[in-house]
Amino acid sequence: MQLRDYQQESVDAVYEYLRNRDGNPCIVIPTAGGKTPVMSTICTDAVNLWDGRVLVLAHVKELLEQTAGTLSKVAPDLDIGIYSAGLNRRDTEHSIVVAGIQSVYRRASDLGAFDLILIDEAHMLPPDGEGMYRTFLQDAQVVNPNIRLIGLTATPFRMSSGMICGPDNLLTDVCYEVGVKELIIKGYLCPLKSKAGRQKADTSGLHLRGGEFIATEVEDLMDQDALVSSACSEIIEQTADRNNVLVFASGVGHARHIQKLLQERSKQEVGLVTGDTPAPERAELLARFKGEVVKADLFGNNKPPLKFLVNVNVLTTGFDAPNIDCVVLLRPTNSPGLYYQMVGRGFRLHPSKENCLVLDFGGNILRHGPVDSLEIKDRSTGTGDAPAKECPECHSVIHAAYATCPDCGYEFPPPDRQKHDSSATSAGILSGQTEDTEYPVYDTLYHFHIKRNAGADDRPTLRVQYNIGFNQWISEWVCLEHTGYARSKAEGWWRARSNELIPDTIEQAIDLAESGALAETEQITVRSVAGQKYDRIINYQLGSKPPLLDGSEERDDGTLPEYGYQYDDEIPF
Repeated sequence: MQLRDYQQESVDAVYEYLRNRDGNPCIVIPTAGGKTPVMSTICTDAVNLWDGRVLVLAHVKELLEQTAGTLSKVAPDLDIGIYSAGLNRRDTEHSIVVAGIQSVYRRASDLGAFDLILIDEAHMLPPDGEGMYRTFLQDAQVVNPNIRLIGLTATPFRMSSGMICGPDNLLTDVCYEVGVKELIIKGYLCPLKSKAGRQKADTSGLHLRGGEFIATEVEDLMDQDALVSSACSEIIEQTADRNNVLVFASGVGHARHIQKLLQERSKQEVGLVTGDTPAPERAELLARFKGEVVKADLFGNNKPPLKFLVNVNVLTTGFDAPNIDCVVLLRPTNSPGLYYQMVGRGFRLHPSKENCLVLDFGGNILRHGPVDSLEIKDRSTGTGDAPAKECPECHSVIHAAYATCPDCGYEFPPPDRQKHDSSATSAGILSGQTEDTEYPVYDTLYHFHIKRNAGADDRPTLRVQYNIGFNQWISEWVCLEHTGYARSKAEGWWRARSNELIPDTIEQAIDLAESGALAETEQITVRSVAGQKYDRIINYQLGSKPPLLDGSEERDDGTLPEYGYQYDDEIPF
């Protein structure tokens, strides 16, 4: 079996770690990046080169079947057994045993001595305490004190505690990691894209329990008639050219609501899988969704394939359907791992698709960032920035809990959940992705701005705020009192809008602007770059320049160069 370059590097990194260090290493390879060939190589080497035995542990029955089946296909010469009560198998004499942790965690002595334990989907490991994995490992070390533990995962973190590797955890170090973007560029993973549109989910009223949003609150928030109706309409519209759409719902009632509306409006059957779906029915629905042949009757008629499949907490890990070309997130999550696992269902390559569309109705992309550069925060301290909002009247930035602005008395309306939740976000699902959006401008304000902790030599700027919707403002800063390139850009900005002489101070600029010396900004184009904190204005549609305030003839003799906005990443303040 010929490994890809990064797969071979991960195997080499594991062996190097086991030779020279005493801990338990973890390999991080993205979903659909091919962890099974890595596992197969390690198993083959352990059995054939070192005359050892390997135990592969997983936490769900479907993952056991998938792992055992894939290992057998990749390495048909391996002697593989399965130990799982759910599968009614209790093989103990094989060189390789694939087992469910629930079935074996008190039976280490029954299985005999192993030299290596491989844990698939290792993010399910408990970060501390006497979990089933820890209990099993302690007993397995009695049988063989030299046993070593190796983890494999796409997401080496948990929502409640951060990274799964640490000196006090079962897995101690990440020995190898390869990123999503690298594998997309190399052609090993399917490119992702997110839907255009600037709305985001309003989850400010949700509470956390154990690091995750409370499930009942999430379902109550998302399962409103108007929201489900709007979202289903958008799903049908956006997936007209898609073949297989996987929908993640916020609860069973929510999922049935989605299923009902999608069926009525698309005129197609919509599958539904929950934790209570009987195993035969689930297997049939998944097979039809994957495009496999499913017999409908004894006369040879087949059931049609499914385009839409709605699920609740079932198909986030271990579900392999390469033909998925759209993932719909109709549930908000505070877990970066769950967010990644949901999106990761669309990573696999398939001849029927060029990319996978991600429709996020839960604000997850904005909450966690691009899926290839997740930032995992320490969730145990309870610290962090308090949520904030900006007053549309006086523009004070205040705590989100205020119903009335303490500075000017403005009364905030109650959250407009339909506005925020019924449309998918356009935030980039991969870092570096850009999204250009045009907005009409309803009002423009000008302010004197000096940055925080400014020193004696720091110069003020003209802050220009464009109102693009209710309580939505985009700002830019014009550096009229700076020198060099910053001043040159400011001069071009002024000339495009006014026939007045270019002011030397911010006070002069504000006086002129408020006196009507600047052309009206009718529309702006805003560029959002995934992974970057601030959006940038890259183009304008301006009205006519107003006449000179003193009534004299215009000073522009036609020789001044036309202003063209130059986009750059440097903010000179």
